[in-house]
Parts: sequence; C-alpha cells; structure tokens
Amino acid sequence: MSKQAVKSQAANRKPSADKLERKVKALLAKMTLAEKIGQMTLFTAMWAETGPTIDRNFMQYVREGRCGSIFNAYTADYTRSLQKVAVEETRLGIPLLFGFDVIHGHRTIFPIPLGEACSWDLALMEKSARIAATEAAAEGIHWTFAPMVDIARDPRWGRVAEGAGEDVWLGCRIAEARVRGFQGEDLTADDTVLACAKHFAAYGGAEAGRDYNIVDVSERTLAETYLPPFKACVDANVRTFMPAFNEIAGVPCTASRALLTETLRHKWGFTGVVATDYTAINELVPHGVAADLTQAGQLAIEAGVDMDMQGGVYFTQLEALVNAGKVSPAAIDEAVRRILRVKAELGLFEDPYRYCCEKREKRLILSPGHKAAAQKTAEKSLVLLQNEDNALPFAKNLRSLAVIGPLAKSQLELLGNWYGAGDGKEVVSVDAALRAKLGEKVQITTVEGCDIDGEDASQLKAAVAAARKADAVLLVLGERGNMSGEASCRVDIDLPGLQNRLAEEVAAAARGKPFAAVLFNGRPLAIGRLTKAVPSILEAWFPGTMGGQAVAEAIFGDTNPSGKLVMSFPRHTGQIPIYYAAKNTGRPISNEKYTSKYLDCPNTPLFVFGHGLSYTTFSYGPLRLSATEMPKRGKITAAIKVTNTGNCAGEEVVQLYLRDLVACVTRPLKELKGFKKINIKPGASAEVKFTITAADLAFVGPDLEPLVEAGEFEVMIGGSSSAPVGGRFTLLPAG
Repeated sequence: MSKQAVKSQAANRKPSADKLERKVKALLAKMTLAEKIGQMTLFTAMWAETGPTIDRNFMQYVREGRCGSIFNAYTADYTRSLQKVAVEETRLGIPLLFGFDVIHGHRTIFPIPLGEACSWDLALMEKSARIAATEAAAEGIHWTFAPMVDIARDPRWGRVAEGAGEDVWLGCRIAEARVRGFQGEDLTADDTVLACAKHFAAYGGAEAGRDYNIVDVSERTLAETYLPPFKACVDANVRTFMPAFNEIAGVPCTASRALLTETLRHKWGFTGVVATDYTAINELVPHGVAADLTQAGQLAIEAGVDMDMQGGVYFTQLEALVNAGKVSPAAIDEAVRRILRVKAELGLFEDPYRYCCEKREKRLILSPGHKAAAQKTAEKSLVLLQNEDNALPFAKNLRSLAVIGPLAKSQLELLGNWYGAGDGKEVVSVDAALRAKLGEKVQITTVEGCDIDGEDASQLKAAVAAARKADAVLLVLGERGNMSGEASCRVDIDLPGLQNRLAEEVAAAARGKPFAAVLFNGRPLAIGRLTKAVPSILEAWFPGTMGGQAVAEAIFGDTNPSGKLVMSFPRHTGQIPIYYAAKNTGRPISNEKYTSKYLDCPNTPLFVFGHGLSYTTFSYGPLRLSATEMPKRGKITAAIKVTNTGNCAGEEVVQLYLRDLVACVTRPLKELKGFKKINIKPGASAEVKFTITAADLAFVGPDLEPLVEAGEFEVMIGGSSSAPVGGRFTLLPAG
C-alpha cells in the first residue's frame, strides 16, 4: 500500500473535531461528580517504583469509576485485564488511560537522552522515540512521561541525563523531534503514545544542583532560557504537560496559575491535559503555600491542573471543595473535558483494547530492526573527547588486550537510569562484545581493578599486571546507572571511588602502548585527572541495550565517532554552572586583576559545548557572507568549505553561531542558530551554507516579548562553540 493510501486511511479513521467534542459533551453530561473526579485521578499499579510508595487499592477505585488513569502497568495481557474492568464493570464504561515512563526506549533501550542528543541527528532521535512508542503501545501503554525538555547547565543535577543539555535552540529542535516521534502523524493509530512535555518550568535550574530544590530565576531568564523548549512542544502539538516540582518566585509550579493557565493555555493555546508529577499536589503543604491537603487541592485546580498523579488529593478533597462552593463545577468539567478528549483522540472509545495486542507485542519487542536502530543510535552518540597520538582506534592485529575497569563486564549499568521495562540480561557487556568481535585470535584479560564507588584497592595490582602484559589497554570507567537521574545528585562529579587511582597506576604500566578509556555516565564529569593519565577518552554515556557492541565497533575503527557535546564539561565543580552561551560582564576576563576570573582555574571548560573529535580531521576554510547588510525582511547566506584532511571518512557537525554586538538588553557572547551534519571522504571537501533571516536574530525584548532590533552581528562557523569569528553583517532598520 502506498504512503498516500495509508495517510488516506488514517484521515478516514480519525474522528472530526466536531464529532469528538459531541462525544465528550454527551459523556460529560451523564457523569456524577465522583465519576468526574475519578477521571482526574491517576494511580500507580506499582510495577515500577517511581516515587514514594502510597498504598492504594486502585482496582477497587477503577471498579467504582473513581480512577480514570493508571501508570506503571504494562504488557498486553495485564493492561487488557485492567481495561476490561473499566469498560465492562463500571456504569459508564469509560476506558482507562495507561501511562509509563518510556524515557529512552521501552524494552529496546536507547542511549539516555543526553547521550542521544550528542548525535545531533534529529531524524535519528525522532526514530528512536517512534520505536519506543511502537513497543510501548504494543504492551498497552497510551502515554509516556517524556520528553523532558528542561534546559540544564548544572551537571550536579542528576536529571541532566534525561534532557538535551544546555542550549536553548538545540533543545527546542530536539523537543519537537521527540514529540513527533512519540505521537506520530495520527494519534488514532495503534502505534502512537501521548507525549508529555516536562517539567514546566525551569526544573533544570534547581538551586545548588539539588533535585526538587527551589529555582531562583528572573522573568527574563525564564523567558529566554527555560520556556522556549516548552513552547516548541506546544507548536509540535504535544497533548500533555507536567508541572515541575520546584517553585519559581515563591510559587510552586503545581500551584502557578501564571504558568499553567495564563502562559500555557491563554498565551500559547495549549488544549491538552496538565497532569502533576508524583504526589506534587501533596507537596504544596511542605512547600508552605497550603495549610493542608484541602487547600492544596484547591490551589492546584485553580492553577489549571487537570490530573493528580498518585497523591490522591483530588480523590479525597475535591468533592468537598465543590460542595462547599470553593471550587466551581465548571472548573471540574473543563478538566474532565480535556481528559476525555485525549482519550477520544487516541480512539479508545471506539476500541478500548486497540493497544493491547499480544501479536504485535511478540513481533515488535526487541525486534532485530529495533536493536539495529538502538546500536546505530549508540554509535552516533559516542563522543571522542580526546585522542592524543591517535591512540584510537586500536589496530586489529593485536595479539593481546587488557580490559580493565569496574564497568568492563557490566550489563544492567549500561541501561543507565529510567530504563523502563528494559532488561539488563539483554545487554552485551563491553567485555563480551569485544570477545565476540575479536574471537580467539586476540587474548583478552579482564580485570575490574576496583569497584565503581568503593575503596577496596585489592584488585589494583592485578590490573597493573594485566596492563603490563598486554599489547593494548582499554579502561572501562564511569558511574553506576543509578548515580544519575531523579534524586541522584552529586556534589563531586569526578570519577567516583578509586577509578582515578586505577587509571593512573594502569597508565604507568601501559606507557608506550595503545591506551584508551571508555566512560559510561549520565552527566558531564570533571575528569581533569583522567585526561592527564589517559591519552584517549571515548564518552559513551549510558548507551542502552546495544551499547557494548557500539563501543566495540568504535574501539577498533569499524565505526568512526561523530558525536558532539551538548553540555560543557567543567574543569572543576567550582565552575558550575558553566555554559557556552554566557553573557559578557562589564569587566571581561583579561590579564588585569580586577576582571571576571578565578585565581586557580581558567574560566573555560575542560571540553566545550559542541566539542567532539573524529578518527579523521577536518579543516575549515574562510567564512563567506553573501552581503554585509541585510534588510529586515531579507536574508544573508553564510558559506564555508569543510575539508576532510585525514585518512578515513568521517561525519562532522558544522555549527553556526551568531552574536548580537549591541542591543537594548544584554545578549550572549554567542548563540547556536543552526547546524548541518555532513559525511566527507578523505581528501574531499563540502560546501556548507546557512541562510540567516531576521527570525534568527530575534531576542526577548524589555517587555519580555520577541524583538528584532537593527544592528551589527558576528557570524561564527566551526566544529564546536569555540569557532572563531568569521564575519560581520548589519541588520538594517525597517523601512
């Protein structure tokens, strides 16, 4: 069947907006207040632990029509059994909505989102979300609590692993791609899930990098940095939103009408469902804005929260609030209308069991095609941080290899955090992948050397001995999977335990030999000691189900790393927050004492945003602008020639940065405004062009609204945010 025919079928299946609204209106008219509140209640089935455990007899509430949505339940058989109760044993037969944290894959686990973002491949990221949706949907899931689109510039915060890093423009593009991937082109199809933009807003700015902490942020920074990716999700038609745990300007987001109603609904036109994070309404009491759960429930409904996740506040408090006249029935109706609407958009009223399909489950889960896509994504996410003396790739004619480190044989750890329904037994470790790849022709000796974060030094001697005997040495280091993610913040983000000592002692034994390290971690690390000890470092993040194979292919040059960092690596924790799009000061760094700098450390990061090496090298020619002046409704082309000056083919992410030199409010030193990923053969060149329009020059003006202002701009194109200034142009005044 042609694509056109498939789209035509989807269009015929998709209910019209008018028909959908009539269905919702008719159902709403039949509902009691208790049944309406039930639709606003989301309880866990406890198949996964994603927050504080609250004992709820959720099945009894489903039978009573007092629970309209369930999360942490999956498999076609189990969700069908739950759905059958809702549809066949309740008065109105309203189907349940099933949600689950499908963050970076469902059963086939892809690299953590931070790692995947380093691929700078939007189509690849959309595809990974699409695959995750097809697997999740086959197991009865309708809704994922992703993507997390929080801009994050503090790697102490564990949840940097779930996002796309520090840049606003790139974060918007990745947010759009992931929403498209999860939701597909037609929500009534049986392989799509509702996406959820989270955490609204500024959760990535948690003070001291500590999860759930307050966020102290100006209205300008909120508008410039933290809100744009959420607006991008609305523009991509995301159907659900999740408020953040944190407060902004003294108001917890779950109780913020300014955010959830005035900005999200009135200004941006969002029509979907707002569902809280886990027990967030309850937490308004310890926040100190509600005296008790009754007041907390009132604040949340007045702010614009439609659904209460797990806390049971709406479940226990809303009916009394309505009866007391403190919450209007119209507010309840509007929330329920939105919830019923997304259920109708999914086609659940036509076929409540459409997502519970054992045949699709068996065919799709961990299918060869999905695993191949996961391996490709892991390969594209690898970032070669440094490669002194071309230590990597290792030669294929090695006779012996020492694989040393606490993560060498790890399986489960490679899945990282939030691995959903993934199974560590499906993962091939780096050690096993290398043995399978190299066979018996290479003698491999594997020694852990130390624990991930322990202080037991008893294996160090064995590690040094193995390194001394081998032709080449590979260190496999990093964090445990649960050392990043929610509630996993670290004040010291260097390698934990004895891993630096292990690297330094092995380095002495490996001197003169091919020697490299692979890192598995969920955040940028402050690895100054490691960079001095090891000539080559390959950042693999937590790469997912097929991560071991991806690393093995790269170590021996069968793939060429092409990833670029989406988050700066600090030299020291004391530099945090550190990010490339910083603003200047009135006393910029110089040799003078009274300027903005440290006494004991350079201002610059260890590895900058956009950095990533290759097994080949690239040179950039002079930047050429099509004009030096641009009318406000015009455009300028920036072009540059990129040449592969090495000995093998490679991919390069060519990045465009702009700087507004003088504006009515201060502007960053540079901002990413475009990129192109190109593959060039050795000795060949490619002409890369970017079109710059006034839209690329817009910024948040004094009134916090978009503004395009005439003036002079610098243009930089290169392989990282360290790209030099290549040209200038002037945006002319209107008229």
